[in-house]
Amino acid sequence: MTENIFVIVRVLFEIYFYMILVYVLMSWLPNVRESFIGELLGKFVEPYLAPFRRFIPPIGMIDISPIVALFVLQLAQRGVFAILGYLLL
Repeated sequence: MTENIFVIVRVLFEIYFYMILVYVLMSWLPNVRESFIGELLGKFVEPYLAPFRRFIPPIGMIDISPIVALFVLQLAQRGVFAILGYLLL
């Protein structure tokens, strides 16, 4: 039972990680973010990326805030696993 909870949480974090990654890669292609998929991903991803973009300005044309956001997401995943491990095991 507890393994199932860990698997579900891990899969949800991975899905969100890849949603962010795809959304960032979509910025390299013209007009892709204006598509249905781009707008849908934007609704899920932009609220998480916005605070990082506020505090980390772009360096020229390169926006490194998604890299920091993905790193923080990985730290959050480890924190959630630690809390779940403490509560469930």
